[in-house]
Amino acid sequence: MSSYKGHTLFALILALLFSFNPLIIALSVIGANIPDFDHKVRKEHVYKLIILGLLVFISLYILNLPYYIGLIIVFLGVTFYFSEHRSFTHSIPGIIILASATALILIWAWQLIINVTVLPNNYLISILIALLSFLFLNKRLLSIFIPLFFISVVLLQSFEITYIQIVLALFLGLFSHIVLDATNPAGVKLFAPISSREYYKNFAIASIFILIVLALLCRAPFLFSLFESFINY
Repeated sequence: MSSYKGHTLFALILALLFSFNPLIIALSVIGANIPDFDHKVRKEHVYKLIILGLLVFISLYILNLPYYIGLIIVFLGVTFYFSEHRSFTHSIPGIIILASATALILIWAWQLIINVTVLPNNYLISILIALLSFLFLNKRLLSIFIPLFFISVVLLQSFEITYIQIVLALFLGLFSHIVLDATNPAGVKLFAPISSREYYKNFAIASIFILIVLALLCRAPFLFSLFESFINY
């Protein structure tokens, strides 16, 4: 099994290929660390996730506020609890659901707080992403992630993120996880629970090639402007 360090570094590299936006990069790193919550050693964290979801649900329900955030957190915890390691949470259907559910938590929390704070949107979403990282990142990784994240946010003040970018950034991180795991001898069940067929290095190599091509296409305007500046110079 690849370590959290390997998954984090791989997601970071892929995210940088697509964007220099610290929010997108941070979400990709968080996404890369989500699938392994199905591991037995993470069961204690899964219980905490379910309890947190219940507390959020009850608190928001009592305050007559949208309580769906709590239900989604509980849903994530239950999903990890019943998933076998390297099965559903390491499949395409699984990471689509995980990316969507995690994005909903972030987006609904953003919508809930946005009208009761004087903070600019980019700083508000930055704080929410930092809070999200406490749910899914290893404690050792957090001690590096949090200061670097906020330093990048302060230095690069003119940035923003859309709802679709939140989903895509999380999906990129989640997808990077199964791509890296596919390089291991055990492989990944890419379409679990629909199919138990396992995919290996060929899938990983093809995926990396496709991601690089997509990144170049996304970066085309930026690369063209650099080329134009060089020619003019």
